[in-house]
This record gives sequence, structure tokens and C-alpha cells, in this order.
Amino acid sequence: MSESIYPPAQAHLARMRRDLAPDTETAFVAFSRQVFADGALPARVKQIIAVAVAHVTQCPYCIKGHTRAALRHGASAEELMEAIWVAAEMRAGGSYAHSQLALAEIDTLSAATPPAAQDS
Repeated sequence: MSESIYPPAQAHLARMRRDLAPDTETAFVAFSRQVFADGALPARVKQIIAVAVAHVTQCPYCIKGHTRAALRHGASAEELMEAIWVAAEMRAGGSYAHSQLALAEIDTLSAATPPAAQDS
């Protein structure tokens, strides 16, 4: 496989991130633990959601890490793939829905442009 534009996760870089902003790192880790803890949604479902969102944000580290976490929490490959397809549809759906903006602009400009100018 060709070389990735994303370097592998490296322990010394994680330490550097922590050392440069230790209070923020501690707060982020605590926030993450809280977010992914069982609550109204079980951790398994939260990790499936995270896999889908990671595909929309296109974070390779998140895709790998949350896929592993989802599998550890009992998610199936089928559940993950279905969630990924939901993410793909939602991402494509945004372009589909926002086409209304371009179409409205086309409609507005077409109405404002005299027919003779449209033929040139």
C-alpha cells in the first residue's frame, strides 16, 4: 500500500500535546470518557455513531479508533457498515439539499437577465 498522508499515531507526539497544554488535555480526556460512557444511549451505540461521524469528518485516526472501540463494545461489522452508509447518505444529502441555493440563484439571475442577453 502507498504511503499515507497521515502519519501513524506516535507516543512522543501524544506526550508533546499533553505537555504543551496539560490542563486542556486532562479536560478533553475526561470529556471524552463522559461522552462515551453508558447513559441514555449505551456505549456500543455511541461508538457506532462515532464511526459514522468520523467518516463524515474524514478523520482516519477517529475511524480506526472508534471502529476498534465499537467492536470491543459488541458492535457487528454489519452495524458499522450500515452506520457508514447512513453517514454517506447524510453527506451526499447535504449537497442535494443545498442545491436549492444554487437553483434559487440561477432562477433569480435568469429572471433578471433579459432574453437577448441570455442568447449571447
